[in-house]
Amino acid sequence: MSCSNTNVTETSYVNRKSKKCFGNNIFVIFLLKLRVVTDRQMKYANIIVNISHESLDKYFQYVIPERLRDELSVGDYVSIPFGRGNRLIEGYVLEITDKPEFDPARLKEIAEIKTDSRLVEHKLIRLAYWMKQRYGSTMITALKTVLPIKKIIKEKENRSIILCMEDEAAYERLELYARKHQTARERLMRELINEKQLDYRLVTTKLNISTATINAMEKQEVLRVEKTRVYRNTTGEAEESSGKNRISLNGEQEKIASEIINEYSRGIRNTYLIHGITGSGKTEVYMEIIDAVVRQGRQVIVLIPEISLTYQTVMRFYKRFGDSVSTLHSRLSDGEKYDQFERAKKGEISVMIGPRSALFTPFEDLGLIVIDEEHESSYKSDSMPKYHARETAIELAKLHGASVILGSATPSMEAYYRAKKGDYKLYTLDRRAISDASLPTVHIADLREELKNGNRTMFSTELKTMMDERLEKGEQIMLFLNRRGYAGFYSCRSCGFVLKCPHCDVSLSSHEGGRLKCHYCGYEREEVKICPECGSSYIGGMRAGTQQIEESVKKLFPHASILRMDADTTSAKGSYDKILSAFANREADILIGTQMIVKGHDFPYVTLMGILIADMSLNVGDYRASERTFQLLTQAAGRAGRAELKGDVVIQTYKPEHYAIRAASRQDYKGFYNEEIMYRELMEYPPVGHMLAVMIESREEEAADDYAKALAEVLKSDIINGLHSGKVRMIGPADATVKKINDIYRKLIYLKSTDQELLVALKDRAEELRDINKIRILPDYDDAARQDISGEANSWARDKRIRMTMDMDPVNGY
Repeated sequence: MSCSNTNVTETSYVNRKSKKCFGNNIFVIFLLKLRVVTDRQMKYANIIVNISHESLDKYFQYVIPERLRDELSVGDYVSIPFGRGNRLIEGYVLEITDKPEFDPARLKEIAEIKTDSRLVEHKLIRLAYWMKQRYGSTMITALKTVLPIKKIIKEKENRSIILCMEDEAAYERLELYARKHQTARERLMRELINEKQLDYRLVTTKLNISTATINAMEKQEVLRVEKTRVYRNTTGEAEESSGKNRISLNGEQEKIASEIINEYSRGIRNTYLIHGITGSGKTEVYMEIIDAVVRQGRQVIVLIPEISLTYQTVMRFYKRFGDSVSTLHSRLSDGEKYDQFERAKKGEISVMIGPRSALFTPFEDLGLIVIDEEHESSYKSDSMPKYHARETAIELAKLHGASVILGSATPSMEAYYRAKKGDYKLYTLDRRAISDASLPTVHIADLREELKNGNRTMFSTELKTMMDERLEKGEQIMLFLNRRGYAGFYSCRSCGFVLKCPHCDVSLSSHEGGRLKCHYCGYEREEVKICPECGSSYIGGMRAGTQQIEESVKKLFPHASILRMDADTTSAKGSYDKILSAFANREADILIGTQMIVKGHDFPYVTLMGILIADMSLNVGDYRASERTFQLLTQAAGRAGRAELKGDVVIQTYKPEHYAIRAASRQDYKGFYNEEIMYRELMEYPPVGHMLAVMIESREEEAADDYAKALAEVLKSDIINGLHSGKVRMIGPADATVKKINDIYRKLIYLKSTDQELLVALKDRAEELRDINKIRILPDYDDAARQDISGEANSWARDKRIRMTMDMDPVNGY
């Protein structure tokens, strides 16, 4: 992550009194003078009186009485007088402040604290407050992130019609209906005499009985309608696979599981990192520990990085734990999510599995959080608050008295660095779980040499030969490319012109059907045949995407059965599971895909993994590029030879000498870590140091530039005139890597320090200035956002529309 045209200042933080220029209006910020002069002893609490989601945007302010001042904390459940009659109702404390938002004389006092520390909402609100302080956002935004139910969903239920009469009385009523020619009632009565209980839907559809008829007979006390709550199923076929299925652990696995279980039984709560090579059986270790925690009556959250992993993971857990397992992910319907939250709150679920958002499952007695493939960037939120699931899970575990287990074949630099420092307890699995399984043989194909030898295809000679051999043996092949669609860009080979999206500062990609698409905003247009810049006909796409690979494989191996798995083929609900289960059932010989095919899947008949253009991810302007490349290649290589059959991996690259590629070919994590950490120490990048990214956005480039420069000047002054020890380096403001997305201009300021608390203080300072100038964290740029902006000094903000967001230790580049 880098910015051009930057000014770098290194000194310490912080002075809160400075004179600055914002836009075209010059005004003096005297922060201490802007504060409302109030009684310093008075404290106020902002309280939400209802956790229903319609109420989340509205809170009420109360005075904290002297007797409660030292006891009250964020998240507490309190009793408050409400309305004209001052009837006592309950609410949750969202924030404690010394700033009254109304006349203090008109504010009522909190009656009492009613908090039961077991309340789910109590812990979630405290977690939201921590996220707000750590990562930056409004309390309401953080609250909406952690409170899982986004809207009221109608409960799903089954209805049955039950006869309320003895047989003799029922036959008399049947004769009455027959005499009066009440045909529908007679027909229903006859069926009820025979069956005693009927499904409501069956009655209204197959028997063609109207609701009015049923209601009339219910009023006559002939029958009653009984409703039974039914939960929507999220585990699909797993529903029929319940039962216990414990696999014996090997010596390495047993040692790790036993030590963690023994510590847990003795009340020791810790964060553990399990570094196990691909296929070493980390999941079996998780399940053994989870079983021990569940036996103590506590609940477990298992985080996985991709929706595509849900099917295989759930099946393995379901075979072990039965229907006490459930799933949460973004592809579930609102009704399915609602039902799983309700089951979790009632204690009907012991294990919840899902991506990042499953962390906020409302378990009352959470005992363990497992984060599988903890190195994955998807664990970092891309919307405010930009929390990291690893850090947030550790904080949530503290609130519940729970332990955290992190697992990966390629741990993040942050996790391994903290394990080496002793913050986490480190365990290692050095061999594959299946006794006959071994790591695959890795071959590196130099694409530069292939080109010199006249091979202009995307497959090296070695890879083509191995593919041919595997197909003859009836074994399976996986081909991995870190791209989607047909091409990375559409360019002219004559003049170098690149066709870009008119709304975003990115190139368009060529897709099937002669369409050019923007992967940021969705803009589409027809392909062009003539370069608009020079008139040349040598214009076209790079053609190195998953669709192009599929077409090439079909030409080379016309009899092979092929599946493709990328963002385009998995957009429909259930498409992940269909593709993965088809490949697992050997309905295809070759699976082609992007990153989603190389993460955590276990296919015993895959004996060849082809990694195409392995160094593509090294060309990203991001300090994590080498780490991501190593992780991706190691994970991809780990898909081959996971059972008795031996595996081979072919890494095709233009940079075979790069240390990330060399280390990945040897599956040498420690070698890679030792080389990479020296670079991080030299540059003070995470995990050695910390970074805060401040993004300024506006539809008007000048407005974004003016505010970014003014904000940078204030922060720079605070750093230069600061009194605290510790150094902060500022980089920027400068254009983001992608300068414009969807007609919105983006400016970046990076702040770096080895002391994270200094960056938190600078984040608070930037938010202070945002609040003074009414700059909001907005979901969009609609007119409604202008309503609360007032004051002549802020007219520039009112007219120019600014949005500011924060990202502590960013994982994804800008």
